[in-house]
Amino acid sequence: MRETEKKDPEEIFTEQTKIAFEAGSLEHLQKLVGSYDENIDAVSRELGVTVTVEGSGLKIAGEENAAETAARVFDGLLALISAGETVDKSRLAYCIELAREGNAEAIKQLVGGVIAVTSRGKQIKCKTVGQKKYVDAIKKNTVVFGIGPAGTGKTYLAVCAAVSAFKGKEVEKIILTRPAVEAGEKLGFLPGDLQTKVDPYLRPLYDALQELFGMENYIKLMERGLIEIAPLAYMRGRTLSNAFIILDEAQNTTKEQMKMFLTRMGDGSKMVITGDVTQIDLPEGKKSGLKHAVSILKGIEGIETVAMTAKDVVRHPLVMQIVRAYERENSKEEQKNDVFRNHRK
Repeated sequence: MRETEKKDPEEIFTEQTKIAFEAGSLEHLQKLVGSYDENIDAVSRELGVTVTVEGSGLKIAGEENAAETAARVFDGLLALISAGETVDKSRLAYCIELAREGNAEAIKQLVGGVIAVTSRGKQIKCKTVGQKKYVDAIKKNTVVFGIGPAGTGKTYLAVCAAVSAFKGKEVEKIILTRPAVEAGEKLGFLPGDLQTKVDPYLRPLYDALQELFGMENYIKLMERGLIEIAPLAYMRGRTLSNAFIILDEAQNTTKEQMKMFLTRMGDGSKMVITGDVTQIDLPEGKKSGLKHAVSILKGIEGIETVAMTAKDVVRHPLVMQIVRAYERENSKEEQKNDVFRNHRK
């Protein structure tokens, strides 16, 4: 796939390494290069190397570690392309990130593995190693906590897994719920009845199900009670059997609400609880039920927690940078608070 050239004696002072990378075919090369050379330009810019097209392959020139890292990026991308996968900006950025960490081989784990198919025939697959770990955990366990920042696909992948289980007759019903916690506006000030008021909080769940089932099938399943979407308060006092149950935005549950939800599970059911612990909208002084549950349920067989990070963000590439900026700010604030607490002691 690649060949490292010996340094020319006249070039030794530049400390450059040249690597010949073969793409295998012109079709693969075109996809590897990207439209208007955008892929090789991005790799060159991010890693500080020079990438040029030569014949049916690439030549990478630069400092030894950087050139090797770039070659690992192209190895990972070529594996995806050879398997018929597409390479977009977010996937390219992710592959560069993995290669920098010396973990580029992990990108090959993402080849294949269809989670669900939309009503229009689009295949849904994991786009990051963190997402794959999350989906695998859902398959293997009865209760899974999926924690991570916005854009990591926590909710959408859980809904995909639920639809796949329903279509495969592993469960008889899909139940999706969220705590109706205000983030600025009070529900009581909004017009309409209770259902109208909580619908905006449940909209992401409606959208995902409609995409996967198609509008007509979605409406039929709702009318038959095989899909249920409701605020968390509606779960109280029930036993939920033979169902795939998703609790979304779980960081906004209290300890009492989380205990109530977890103890609703009946025979033949599976639960996925998702949330972002950096976006808690509970009143001051209230501890998040998600954080509490994760801390006390460690080590119980059949329960697994998967934590995704900014690396697993699959929205616009800027979202990853935005999440990281907030993470850095939160880290600084926590350090200041630690110093203040230690000073008071």
